[in-house]
Formats: sequence, C-alpha cells, structure tokens
Amino acid sequence: MKAGRLTDEPMTASERQAAFWLAGVFSLRMLGLFMILPVFALYAEHLEGNTPALAGLAIGVYGFSQALFQIPFGFLSDRYGRKRIIYLGLLIFALGSVVAAVADSIGGVILGRALQGGGAVSAAVMALAADLTREEHRIKVMATIGITIGLSFAASMIIGPVLNGWIGVPGIFWLTALLALFGIAVVRFRVPDPVASRIHRDAEPVASQFGRVLNNGQLLRLNFGIFILHLLLTATFVAVPLALRDAGLASGQHWRVYLPALTFSMAIMIPFIILAEQRQQLKAVFLGAILTLALVAFGLTTLPDTVLEITALLLVFFTAFNLLEATLPSLIAKLAPPDAKGTAMGIYSSSQFLGAFAGGAVGGWLNGQFGPHGVFAFTTLGALAWLLVAWTMREPLYLSGYLLNVGILDEVEARLLMLRLIEVPGVAEAAVAADEGVAYLKVDRRTLDEAMLRQFAADTP
Repeated sequence: MKAGRLTDEPMTASERQAAFWLAGVFSLRMLGLFMILPVFALYAEHLEGNTPALAGLAIGVYGFSQALFQIPFGFLSDRYGRKRIIYLGLLIFALGSVVAAVADSIGGVILGRALQGGGAVSAAVMALAADLTREEHRIKVMATIGITIGLSFAASMIIGPVLNGWIGVPGIFWLTALLALFGIAVVRFRVPDPVASRIHRDAEPVASQFGRVLNNGQLLRLNFGIFILHLLLTATFVAVPLALRDAGLASGQHWRVYLPALTFSMAIMIPFIILAEQRQQLKAVFLGAILTLALVAFGLTTLPDTVLEITALLLVFFTAFNLLEATLPSLIAKLAPPDAKGTAMGIYSSSQFLGAFAGGAVGGWLNGQFGPHGVFAFTTLGALAWLLVAWTMREPLYLSGYLLNVGILDEVEARLLMLRLIEVPGVAEAAVAADEGVAYLKVDRRTLDEAMLRQFAADTP
C-alpha cells in the first residue's frame, strides 16, 4: 500500500486553482438563481396571466427541476466525464435564463426558471473538485466551495435590487445567461483536466448507499430541516418585497434593507458558531435558531408598518437562517457514515431544493388566498413543526472527517485494515473502500494520534 498523505503537506498550485475556479462557477450559478428572489414578486405583477400562485411557482420552480436532475447529472458525469456534463448543465441554465428574459407572460418565466434548475451541475462540480484534489485537502476544498455559496446568496440579495433598478428583471436574466456562458469558459480554460475520474464517497452520491442513508433517522431529521429552512426562505420572499413596497420603499431601494440586515447578521452569528462548535453546544444553538425563525415569522404576521420594523425582523431572520445554513452541513458530516457522506449530502441538497419549490408554490397560493398574513402564518407553523422534529435529535459527537490514501486493496485486506485503523487513538469510525484505495475516517482531533496514523500508513506493505 501507499502511505497515506497527511494534512501538513500544502496544497499544490493546481489544487488551489481548481478550488478557486470551481468555487467561482458555483458562485456564478447561485447568483443567477437567487438575484431575482428579492425582486420578482413585484415584477410578476406586470406579466400577462400572472396570479400570486403563479408568481410563487415561478420563484420556486427551479428547486423542483434542480432536485430532480442533480443526482442523475452526478451519475452521468461518472460515465461521460465531469466537464462534458458541466458544460451541458450550464448551457441548459443559460437557455433557461434567455427564455425567462424574453418572456412576457408568467408561464414563460416559469418555463425559464424550470430550465434554469434543470441545469443541475452541483454534483458534477463537486465530483470534479474531488478528482482534482488529494484526499487530505478535499475537506478544505469543499469548505471553500460551501463558503462561496453562502457569500453568493448574501450578495444576490443585495445585488438583485440594485440591478433591478438599473436593468430590470429581464436584464438580470440576460446577465445570468452571460454568467453561465462565462462559467463554461472558466471550466474549459481555467480548471485543470483530471488525470482520472473515479467515484468519491465523500463528495458524490453512490447508488448502493441510498438505502443506508434513507433509513437513518438522524439524517432524515436534518433533511426535513433543510427542506423547511428553504421553504421558509422562499415563502418569506414571496411576501416581503410586497410588504416593503407597501411600507413606502421603492423596489430599487430594497437593497438598503438587505445590505445592513445581511451584513450585521453575519457578524452576529459568529459567536453562536463558536459556542456551537468549540463549546460543544451545537444542539442548543440549533434549537434556539429554529425557535428564533418561528418567532420572526410570527412577528411578520403582524405586518409591520415601517421599513425600520421590517429591517429589524429581517436582521433576526437572516441571523438565524445563516446560522442554520452553516450548522446543518456540519451536522450531516458528523452524523453520516464516514463512507456515505457524499450520498447523505446529495439527498440533503435535493431536500433543500424541494423545500424552495414548496415554499414558492405554497407561499404564492397562500398569498393569493389569504394575503401575506397567510404566508407568514404558514412559515410560523413550518418552523414550529421543524422545532418539534429537531427536539428529538441526539446530541452529535464532535468528530471530524479524515481521508487517508491507502492504495488499492482487495476486500479482505480492506476489512483487516479497517479493524486496525479503529484501534488508533482518536479514530472513532473507519471504512475502507477497497477499489478506491481510500480510508474514510471520523476522528476526534483533540485525541487523535496522527503520528501513529502516519507510522501505520508508512509501515503497511
């Protein structure tokens, strides 16, 4: 066997380049999907055939097609090549953006948004990132991509209203199409070609692991949680732009609300992340954030009369939202089997996008039937349902993922190696993928004897 490479070796220039540019591709796509979120409800009022229900469907329908295609696109990338599938997905995304840009009816925008979601390249991009990085650096690369997704969401909430004032929603869709084409150029000319592509159980779904993940009650709670979180987000922004307009703020000025709310929320959540992870109070912080979302949703049912009141509620909303958005993937990593993390994350992501679809569709219908009061009553009940489900979640073990390159083995060798790895101090769980030559570990960083792991890997024939 080859000795396992350890975390003290720096990333190569090629690995840094892959991480930077693939994070950029993710960011461009997320900007395109989310920039219309804070402005579309107002724009839809001028489209032919519009109803509140159809406006909500247009906001959220991308989530349905994204959930439907992202895992299959990942499997196709295993067979036909990562970059080919990414090119295809970004072309579909660009086509959807053009369809939405030229549409003068709500039906046309719904079709365009559905096509945008159909360009589901997330799994293929993650698999390409895994192909281009060594095991000991993969967690850092995935974390980089995750951070850029969060920053893209925050930026889109601010940039969307500004661009709406300059070029309108059709202009935003045209810009989104250009960004998708630019993403293709980035993948073609800036992202290195992998020497070889193979399945990575930590970064992409594996069909044989689906039953194992779907039968895990702890993971199902988290899937329900991300479903509700994005249902709340999308439903909330079916109604909030209308509330801001009714409070006297022109749509081109809505960024004046989102900018301080998002900026201060990111600063406020940092102490809670430290409390959750370093002080090991994750479940308490998690439940507190869900309760906060429920209280904000209930507060919005009163339909505050002033922009200042809405801004204050959105500040609290985004603090809780961003905290949960950061905490949920950490919980998935802690609770998923070490060799099924990619599958767990794939199902989790599909649940997230289905939540966005449900929030837009149901929120739009409720807005048409009962007005914003009905939307926020619905989000209040959704948050409370999540709180009840999350209450029974067990306190997670504070473990970290660790990948060890052990070389290709047969099944008997892999089994014996797994048993020996479990004996290393600080290793809590171990699984060895014989065909990949990778050991997937969960370790306690505080007690891990990494020197022993290094010696063990070097001494293994």
